[in-house]
Amino acid sequence: MPDDRLNQITALGGAVVVLTGAGVSAESGVPTFRGEDGLWRTYRAEDLATPHAFAADPHLVWEWYQWRRELVAACRPNPAHEFIARLEREHGGEFLLVTQNVDGLHRLAGSEKLVEVHGNLWKVGCTSCGRSREDRTVPFPELPPRCDECGGLLRPGVVWFGEALPEAPLARALAAAERCELMLVVGTSAVVYPVAYLPQLARRAGAHVIEVNSDETPLTPLVDESWRGKAGEVLGKRL
Repeated sequence: MPDDRLNQITALGGAVVVLTGAGVSAESGVPTFRGEDGLWRTYRAEDLATPHAFAADPHLVWEWYQWRRELVAACRPNPAHEFIARLEREHGGEFLLVTQNVDGLHRLAGSEKLVEVHGNLWKVGCTSCGRSREDRTVPFPELPPRCDECGGLLRPGVVWFGEALPEAPLARALAAAERCELMLVVGTSAVVYPVAYLPQLARRAGAHVIEVNSDETPLTPLVDESWRGKAGEVLGKRL
């Protein structure tokens, strides 16, 4: 496996950014919730994960999210998560993990320097008082769940279709990409903007970009190296 640049940059303490997507979580058994394997009853994810759907039927939306939480609760980090957490611990320079995943498995593996640009399945926010908190209750005693402080309706702490990504995490990710010397793009084709802009930004700023993916992606022609295979298998060999 061509790893000279990775070793050189990390040994010198160069700034590192890791970008992860659904391919990492899939190896832990987290469903993608899209396509034939992602169906829930007769609904598509795109029909339930929207502000409009929540306003129309919060109980239905929470049924779906409770089902998701129950599935994800049984999942555990795989060697890709563990490699990334170890890279953070052992790297002496600037480091940031940017993940599009909402399952919380990176945190469970020990990652601390991270931004979850699409939110976190284990966080809830009150639609009335605005308070947010982590809540790993599975299942909730009643649906839809209510705020302990004001009794307002809680919503999942994730970014829905039609909503903008939170400004602060996105700004942090963009700034890190612009000054990193190495970017690992793991388990994502990086085609959904604005996150897809990160590898392009890093490459234009002179970073060495490595893609870890089972298949070629639209990003492949733009990167310096492509490591083919499942993320857990490829990165697990480096643990």
